[in-house]
Amino acid sequence: MFYVIGLGLSDEKDITIRGLEAIKSSTRVYLEAYTSILMIEKERLEAFYEKTLILADRDMVETQSDEILENAATEDVSLLVVGDPFGATTHTDIILRARALKIPTRVIHNASIMNAMGACGLQLYNFGQTVSLVFFTESWKPDSFYDRIKENVGLGMHTLVLLDIKVKEQSEENLARGRKIYEPPRYMSIPTAVAQLIETEGTRQEGILNPDTTLAIALSRVGGGVENERIVAGTLRELLTYPAEGYGEPLHSLVIVGKRLHHLEVDYAEAYAINGKSWRDTAKDVYQCALD
Repeated sequence: MFYVIGLGLSDEKDITIRGLEAIKSSTRVYLEAYTSILMIEKERLEAFYEKTLILADRDMVETQSDEILENAATEDVSLLVVGDPFGATTHTDIILRARALKIPTRVIHNASIMNAMGACGLQLYNFGQTVSLVFFTESWKPDSFYDRIKENVGLGMHTLVLLDIKVKEQSEENLARGRKIYEPPRYMSIPTAVAQLIETEGTRQEGILNPDTTLAIALSRVGGGVENERIVAGTLRELLTYPAEGYGEPLHSLVIVGKRLHHLEVDYAEAYAINGKSWRDTAKDVYQCALD
């Protein structure tokens, strides 16, 4: 059996009982280590699971999946994924490869940012399409995310923005020269994300992401407990000028608030607002939310 097991968002104790049982029955256990990160070291997972974990980077999962799937038709093999297994298309792809090889597969779900984002107080069924935001370079500033946010705004829906992660990436020069030299890991922060959104608005000028009237909520290490989790709400301008250290450690995510805003959402998120009066005034005057 080939298991793809979600680990949840925080530490070794987020594993489900069913997931832990599958790990313990497996002869090999791989830890996918590039679409997201856990808040703890691999050694703590190994101690808790009582298993040695094999790190599976992008190259192994995407181009050497046969190594992971070897003998999975006759013995248990597990691939561990931070969050939920279907949070990245990579995991769908390896399941399809296993099926093509007639290997029995089983997915064991867990919490991910896709449902934990409700911690900010916005109702999950008011979210539209999720978008990804990559690091801009001098020569590459893709803006397709803007069109997806525009569609959500048109429907009054909130937008979850997933911020870029660079793990075991090669520079353009090393890639061109065929040298397997990797750049240090990088995780996009809220200030970088907001700056890129504002820059894109300046280029597109369609009024979708007005820095002074667009409400947004920053999320950091959701599920990590009071000592790690950070939630900060405000206009894009307020989030841009908020002290970077106030957002806490990565991973960061961002929610663009939609115009179909309920007063309970405003009330709940106000506790996280940089400026409570500004938050309520913008919700009432710009978003036309009925507040007392």
